[in-house]
Amino acid sequence: MSVLDFLRPAPYVEEIQDEDLVKKNYKYWRLRTFYAMYVGYALYYLTRKSVTFALPALQGDLGLDKFELGLLGTILSLLYGASKFLSGILGDKSNPRYFMSIGLILTGVFNILFGFSSAWWAFAIFWGLNGWFQGWGWPGCAKLLTHWYSHSERGRWWSVWNTSHNLGGALIPLLVAGCAAQFGWRFALFVPGVVCILGGVFLINRLRDTPQSLGLPPIERFRADYPDPSRQQKETQQLSAKEILWEYVLTNKYIWILALAYFFVGLIRTAVNDWSMFYLVEVKNYTLVESGICVTWFEVGGFLGSLAAGWAPDVLFKGKRIPVIVLCTLFIASLMFGFQVLPGSLLVIDSLFLFFFGFFIFGPQMLIGMVPAELSHKKAA
Repeated sequence: MSVLDFLRPAPYVEEIQDEDLVKKNYKYWRLRTFYAMYVGYALYYLTRKSVTFALPALQGDLGLDKFELGLLGTILSLLYGASKFLSGILGDKSNPRYFMSIGLILTGVFNILFGFSSAWWAFAIFWGLNGWFQGWGWPGCAKLLTHWYSHSERGRWWSVWNTSHNLGGALIPLLVAGCAAQFGWRFALFVPGVVCILGGVFLINRLRDTPQSLGLPPIERFRADYPDPSRQQKETQQLSAKEILWEYVLTNKYIWILALAYFFVGLIRTAVNDWSMFYLVEVKNYTLVESGICVTWFEVGGFLGSLAAGWAPDVLFKGKRIPVIVLCTLFIASLMFGFQVLPGSLLVIDSLFLFFFGFFIFGPQMLIGMVPAELSHKKAA
């Protein structure tokens, strides 16, 4: 059996005819699938941002300059972005149970190897490989969310799942900064690495593929919930990966517009996320632990912002998601200006700014990630 055979989607099995059993199984598997991918994606974040909060200690120990440290972040981001695209194509034709789990285990392995290294070239290799396998988390979650939750409810489920970023992100500053302060920066890589290897084993145990692989009907039929009648026929067609990629992704102009929007929102998020720790330590003169507390509020704001972004379009804008994205980006621009000109070092004020950064950044990020999945074919999610 090859690796690709191992990753193939689970085959459909004979559909269960007992309606009561179908309802019982759907209730069980939807909950189990959700909490597993929620925990799994939160753990991905532990190994994606572990170095960010160990950087001040790492720099002091090894004497690397900021250009070298920033280049590590660039390498991770470039390979992560490339992986999200290419792994997304592979993920469409893979079993998320194994795809997501293997990716998480390997990110843990490369975090540990990074912690054992001291040369910049070794950092670059291991952090680049970490970035590549970070891209194995999102495709599995997108596939599970579109196969287990129907159109009319998906916004709420998606917004709650999106807070997994923030759970992981809120734990990182406290866990990593604490480890770095007490035991050195290497332990700030070892601990998240071990946790994520164990988390990958947990995902293999908890996750399954599509409802049909468990003898359940498609979610749209189970909940009688298709976004429009014409789509029901389209989404039951068997299409090749090439047909899905060309017809529903590469030639879809809305996907490209949203990709550009995601780039700019991601640029701001990465700048705040990756460099706020350095900024608070060097410009505001906070300790590692104080800076970690400040940055935790960025994730708390993101948690609440994601929930609000899932609720607002349905309640305030009649299901339209774009107005919410535009409003949030306007607030982000105001916050960027205010944070730069704010004088002094007040822990409460800086924490408040980071809270609102998170609130208005993670909302549009969640929506921009969700809208393409709804505009495209279900199997291209």
